[in-house]
Amino acid sequence: MNFPTAITTCFSKFSTFSGRATRSEFWWFYLFTLLLSWFAQMVVGVGVAGVVSLVLFLPLFAATVRRLHDIGRTGWWILIAFTLIGIIVLIVWYATDSEKAANQYGEYVVPNA
Repeated sequence: MNFPTAITTCFSKFSTFSGRATRSEFWWFYLFTLLLSWFAQMVVGVGVAGVVSLVLFLPLFAATVRRLHDIGRTGWWILIAFTLIGIIVLIVWYATDSEKAANQYGEYVVPNA
């Protein structure tokens, strides 16, 4: 999945917590949210950056839950982010390749090359 497709997909599924999100979909959207938040803070100011972060929170949260589903984990695992070791574990999981078969969260989606 390329950059614009990932952004479009994540915004269209902004409140969809079921299903799966590929590695590329998640990481491209994460990069987009990081860059947009940084740009808003540097150029426009902290107040607008806060609004931008609030707008991006739900789509990123949904994409994160779908990413965990893609590797066969429940979305509740996101709660381990409240610990330092949990953040490291989540980053490793986000970088893990998808389960190559259907799982309880949906069918395997072959990533575009």
